[in-house]
Amino acid sequence: MKIILHNHGATLAADFSDISTERLERLSRFNVPIDRIELDIRHQSNPHFGKKSHRVAITTHGSGPLLRAIGEGFNDLAAFDEAAEAIELQLRKHHERAKNFDRTTLRKFKAVNR
Repeated sequence: MKIILHNHGATLAADFSDISTERLERLSRFNVPIDRIELDIRHQSNPHFGKKSHRVAITTHGSGPLLRAIGEGFNDLAAFDEAAEAIELQLRKHHERAKNFDRTTLRKFKAVNR
C-alpha cells in the first residue's frame, strides 16, 4: 500500500508522516484491496475557522471501493484521527457486507453430496 501526502499551506510535525503511515497500514486487516491512499492536508489561516482550521482528507484508490473521509480539528493530528476513524468505519462496513454468512451444516452438506 502506497501512502501519498499532499501538503497545502501547512507545516507538518516531524512525526506526522510516521504516525499517519503506521495508522493507515493497520487498515490492511480488513482484507479490502487498496493500492494507494492519498492524504490531503490543508491549513486555513483565516481566524473565522477557529478550532476547525486544520482539514485532512483521506482518499483510497485501488480495485476495492473508492472511499473518502474528511476530518477537521485544531491541529493536524486531531483532524487526521477524525478522518482515519471515518475511513476505518467505511472499510469495516465494506468488509462486513462482503462476508459470506452461508453456514451449511454437516447434515445438509452430506445430503447434497450423496
